[in-house]
Order: sequence, then structure tokens, then C-alpha cells
Amino acid sequence: MRIPFLFIAVLSLSLPLLAEGEEKFEPLFNGKDLEGWKVPKDNIWWLVDDGILQVRSGEKQKGSILWTEKEYENFVVELEFKFGEGTIDSGVHLRNSDQIQIGISGSLKRDMTASPYIPGKGYPVEAEGVKDLLKMDDWNQMRIEVRGMDYVVHLNGKKVMSYTTDTGKEKGPIGIQLHAKRNMSMDYRDIKIAILD
Repeated sequence: MRIPFLFIAVLSLSLPLLAEGEEKFEPLFNGKDLEGWKVPKDNIWWLVDDGILQVRSGEKQKGSILWTEKEYENFVVELEFKFGEGTIDSGVHLRNSDQIQIGISGSLKRDMTASPYIPGKGYPVEAEGVKDLLKMDDWNQMRIEVRGMDYVVHLNGKKVMSYTTDTGKEKGPIGIQLHAKRNMSMDYRDIKIAILD
């Protein structure tokens, strides 16, 4: 009887140690409203319905960025997105204007999902294998890891891009973009963040 007891005791002590290094996610989007985000004035672009953040361009096709109220340093953001109608041009801002593209690049006129868009530089690298991974009529899962100036992106479970920026900020908010001069709709859900040491 002593061996099983010792085995269980050792196992129970080791479990917290195994879990200690795991990422601990918390919601960035609560699925009910835009609490925790800086809602733009006269908001017509960012709507919440049944756990989904709906992105919709207006009649005047003005652009908009939905920024978090909090600022972050090193983190992992995971989210799901689904393309709707029109020319999809969106993305995730990382502490400043550096962005991970979702949809069609206005300058390149082709899909650059998961690639970094850096103002003044365009797309310094292109994500690999996206064409085979991207689901145009279903939900896609994206993971964006930010450590210092290093960005790593996974799309639907596969690493597709890594890039080191020289224009990034050490700390800043996270933003979701709706590009101007686009007639488009798309959805986001299950947006969450884990803080990294």
C-alpha cells in the first residue's frame, strides 16, 4: 500500500510544477459588449451579437480601429476570424501601427493574411503556406506571439511567419482594424490574451 501512496503523493506535487509554465489566457472580448475597448465615436463599425464581434463598413467607407483600453508588453493573442462579404482588409495592430494582416492587401491586391504590414516598409516578409491553410467559408484560428520586437504567427495550428521589427514599441494597446475605402464585412470571436514574462 505504501508504493501507490508515495506515487500519488509525488504525482500530486509535480502537477502544479508542470502547469506553472503554461500560458494563462483571459478574454480580450467578452462576447457580450465592447467592455475593455475604446469604442469610436458614432460607432457603426463594431457590433456584438451572440458572442461574435461583427466588423461592418459604413456607407461612407470610413476606416476604424478598435483599440484595447489596456496596454501590453509581451503577450500571445489568439482569436478566430471568418470572412464575410466584399473586399476583406483587416488585421491586428501590435502595440502601435505594426500590423498582422487579415485579408487583401490594398497595395499588393492579393491576400496577405498572417503577414506583417509595417508602415513605410509594406510587407517585409510574407507568411508561408497560407493559401493551403486559409478557410474562406469557415472560421480560422490565428495565434500571434509578441516578445520584444519579435512577432510569430500561427494560422490554423501551423507556424506561418516570424519577423523582427525595428519600428515596434515596447508597450502599447492591441487594435483590430477596418480599412477605409472598403465595402466589407467579417467576424471575430474568442479573442483572448496571455501575458508573457
